[in-house]
Amino acid sequence: MNRAEQESVSIIVPCRNEEAHVDLFIASLLRQELDGIDSEVLIADGISDDGTREKLAKWANQHPWMRVIDNPERIVSTGLNRAIRESRGEYILRMDLHTEYAPDYVRRCLEVLKETGADNAGGPALTRSESLVGRAIAAAYHSWFACGGARFHDADYEGPADTVPYGCWHRSVFERIGLFDEALVRNQDDEFNLRILKHGGKIWQSPKIVSWYKPRNTLRALFRQYFQYGFWKIPVIRKHRQPASWRHLIPGSFVICVAAMPAAATLLLGTGRAELSGFVMSGWLGLVGVYGIVACMAAVAAGRSEWKIVPVLPAVFFTYHAAYGVGFLVGMLYWSFRSAQSAKPVRWFTSLSR
Repeated sequence: MNRAEQESVSIIVPCRNEEAHVDLFIASLLRQELDGIDSEVLIADGISDDGTREKLAKWANQHPWMRVIDNPERIVSTGLNRAIRESRGEYILRMDLHTEYAPDYVRRCLEVLKETGADNAGGPALTRSESLVGRAIAAAYHSWFACGGARFHDADYEGPADTVPYGCWHRSVFERIGLFDEALVRNQDDEFNLRILKHGGKIWQSPKIVSWYKPRNTLRALFRQYFQYGFWKIPVIRKHRQPASWRHLIPGSFVICVAAMPAAATLLLGTGRAELSGFVMSGWLGLVGVYGIVACMAAVAAGRSEWKIVPVLPAVFFTYHAAYGVGFLVGMLYWSFRSAQSAKPVRWFTSLSR
């Protein structure tokens, strides 16, 4: 097969300060089965200052199919768009540095995309971690209780989905609906997938497409990550006047109930309505009790392959829910007075959480 007859794919990779993951990522690239595929790799580096850029430059010097380009805005959406604009492939495939990929990842993405006629194809979000807390976070990541039954957390699901990790698209998709929204620091992939669906497109998940994501290793880092997810979900909802899924509204409602009911009970008690105050507190205790019971049951289910992580899992579940819910509520207040296009959120809302 000559070059003109080969399928062409551009692999786009946004990154910033991922020095610890560069070598493993490049090893995944070098293992890819690309016979018959004309490929290029464009890594959009957000002006890394931890040694990432130097490592990438070393690898790029050894492999002419790899290019490192600047992403001075330092966020994922602008990095993706810069790479797309400089790419030449018929197909666009996204990867991230903190993920390892099966040797047939690229090939499977293209196969599934063509076989299903989808506008975006991807696999489930499989996980790998080494520390105890990291393994608990990874186990919770696949639990219906932590993530609301999102299909991309189900390793065995195949079929239509509302979003998939990373993604693989025909170039015409971007020509039809535009690039990633550069006003979004987080959730730009969710917003783009929602746009695909609103344009009548199809997103397909297949377990044939295999990769392993490295989740956070501490509860603090997990809280910051999911706080940002909740915070940046509000501009997406405002833009499209609908949530991508109703599950995104549940954590915020939970946080409101947990925080507001004791405050309401105290206020009622102070105004002499002791009976009503007791009723509210009984409801709060019931809510917290039910949550604790369900969290423990979900911990046993999620940790059945490694019992060591079971005692940690209830705290992990609560971190997922509280972080997203608090971020969502803070986002509601923050974005009520600002637009995503003009606002410059404080660094804690935007900086890397690893």
